[in-house]
Amino acid sequence: MTATVRHFAINANDVPRAKAFYEGVFGWAFTPWGPPGFYQTRSAGQGLMGALQGRRDIGGHVMPGMEISFGVDDIEATSAAIAAAGGKVLMPPFHIEGVGRLIFFQDTEGNIAGAMQYESVQWPE
Repeated sequence: MTATVRHFAINANDVPRAKAFYEGVFGWAFTPWGPPGFYQTRSAGQGLMGALQGRRDIGGHVMPGMEISFGVDDIEATSAAIAAAGGKVLMPPFHIEGVGRLIFFQDTEGNIAGAMQYESVQWPE
Protein backbone atom coordinates (compact mmCIF):
# COMPACT_ATOMS: atom_id res chain seq x y z
CA MET A 1 0.00 0.00 0.00
CA THR A 2 1.17 3.53 -0.71
CA ALA A 3 1.86 5.69 2.34
CA THR A 4 -0.70 8.40 3.06
CA VAL A 5 -0.42 11.64 5.02
CA ARG A 6 -2.36 11.00 8.22
CA HIS A 7 -1.02 13.41 10.81
CA PHE A 8 0.62 16.80 11.13
CA ALA A 9 2.00 18.59 14.15
CA ILE A 10 2.50 22.27 14.77
CA ASN A 11 5.58 22.77 16.95
CA ALA A 12 5.41 25.92 19.03
CA ASN A 13 7.61 27.90 21.39
CA ASP A 14 4.47 29.26 23.09
CA VAL A 15 1.69 26.65 22.88
CA PRO A 16 -1.16 28.85 24.28
CA ARG A 17 -0.28 31.63 21.82
CA ALA A 18 -0.16 29.18 18.89
CA LYS A 19 -3.44 27.59 20.00
CA ALA A 20 -5.17 30.98 20.02
CA PHE A 21 -3.70 31.77 16.59
CA TYR A 22 -4.92 28.59 14.85
CA GLU A 23 -8.30 28.67 16.57
CA GLY A 24 -8.78 32.30 15.50
CA VAL A 25 -7.42 32.05 11.97
CA PHE A 26 -8.75 28.64 10.87
CA GLY A 27 -11.55 28.02 13.36
CA TRP A 28 -9.96 24.76 14.53
CA ALA A 29 -10.96 23.28 17.88
CA PHE A 30 -8.15 21.78 19.98
CA THR A 31 -8.65 19.28 22.78
CA PRO A 32 -6.04 18.21 25.35
CA TRP A 33 -4.62 14.73 24.75
CA GLY A 34 -1.67 12.96 26.32
CA PRO A 35 1.03 14.92 28.09
CA PRO A 36 0.46 18.47 29.41
CA GLY A 37 0.63 21.09 26.67
CA PHE A 38 -0.28 18.61 23.91
CA TYR A 39 -3.49 19.15 21.94
CA GLN A 40 -5.24 17.41 19.04
CA THR A 41 -7.52 18.73 16.34
CA ARG A 42 -9.74 16.84 13.94
CA SER A 43 -10.93 20.11 12.40
CA ALA A 44 -8.24 20.27 9.69
CA GLY A 45 -9.81 17.87 7.20
CA GLN A 46 -11.50 14.50 6.94
CA GLY A 47 -9.16 11.64 7.84
CA LEU A 48 -6.46 14.00 9.06
CA MET A 49 -5.39 14.41 12.68
CA GLY A 50 -3.46 17.46 13.78
CA ALA A 51 -1.46 18.15 16.91
CA LEU A 52 -0.21 21.27 18.64
CA GLN A 53 2.75 20.78 20.95
CA GLY A 54 5.82 22.37 22.41
CA ARG A 55 8.86 22.42 20.16
CA ARG A 56 11.01 19.35 20.79
CA ASP A 57 14.21 17.59 19.92
CA ILE A 58 14.12 14.43 17.79
CA GLY A 59 17.40 12.55 17.56
CA GLY A 60 19.43 15.67 18.26
CA HIS A 61 17.50 17.81 15.77
CA VAL A 62 15.21 20.58 17.02
CA MET A 63 11.98 20.48 15.04
CA PRO A 64 12.09 23.80 13.18
CA GLY A 65 8.48 23.99 12.02
CA MET A 66 5.52 21.77 11.28
CA GLU A 67 5.94 18.06 10.83
CA ILE A 68 3.99 15.39 9.01
CA SER A 69 3.57 11.67 9.58
CA PHE A 70 2.82 9.05 6.97
CA GLY A 71 0.62 6.02 7.58
CA VAL A 72 2.44 2.82 6.53
CA ASP A 73 1.60 -0.90 6.58
CA ASP A 74 4.91 -2.15 8.01
CA ILE A 75 7.11 0.09 10.17
CA GLU A 76 10.09 -2.31 10.03
CA ALA A 77 10.00 -2.49 6.21
CA THR A 78 9.62 1.30 6.05
CA SER A 79 12.63 1.78 8.35
CA ALA A 80 14.71 -0.51 6.13
CA ALA A 81 13.55 1.30 2.98
CA ILE A 82 14.48 4.68 4.49
CA ALA A 83 18.03 3.49 5.22
CA ALA A 84 18.36 1.81 1.82
CA ALA A 85 17.30 5.04 0.07
CA GLY A 86 19.92 7.14 1.89
CA GLY A 87 17.77 8.44 4.75
CA LYS A 88 18.29 7.98 8.47
CA VAL A 89 15.92 6.73 11.17
CA LEU A 90 16.29 9.27 14.00
CA MET A 91 13.97 7.57 16.48
CA PRO A 92 13.43 3.79 16.44
CA PRO A 93 9.88 2.42 16.62
CA PHE A 94 8.02 3.75 19.64
CA HIS A 95 4.66 2.27 20.62
CA ILE A 96 1.84 4.69 21.42
CA GLU A 97 -0.85 2.70 23.21
CA GLY A 98 -4.06 2.53 21.19
CA VAL A 99 -2.48 4.32 18.21
CA GLY A 100 0.43 2.37 16.75
CA ARG A 101 4.19 2.29 16.25
CA LEU A 102 5.94 5.53 15.29
CA ILE A 103 9.39 6.37 13.92
CA PHE A 104 10.93 9.69 12.98
CA PHE A 105 13.32 9.85 10.06
CA GLN A 106 15.41 12.31 8.09
CA ASP A 107 15.20 12.18 4.31
CA THR A 108 18.09 12.80 1.91
CA GLU A 109 17.32 16.54 1.92
CA GLY A 110 17.46 16.97 5.70
CA ASN A 111 13.68 17.05 6.23
CA ILE A 112 12.37 15.28 9.33
CA ALA A 113 9.07 13.41 9.23
CA GLY A 114 7.30 10.54 10.95
CA ALA A 115 5.95 7.21 9.80
CA MET A 116 3.30 5.35 11.80
CA GLN A 117 2.05 1.80 11.55
CA TYR A 118 -1.43 2.34 12.93
CA GLU A 119 -3.07 -0.33 15.06
CA SER A 120 -6.36 0.21 13.25
CA VAL A 121 -6.75 0.88 9.55
CA GLN A 122 -10.09 2.56 10.23
CA TRP A 123 -9.87 6.27 10.91
CA PRO A 124 -11.98 7.15 13.95
CA GLU A 125 -14.71 9.70 13.32
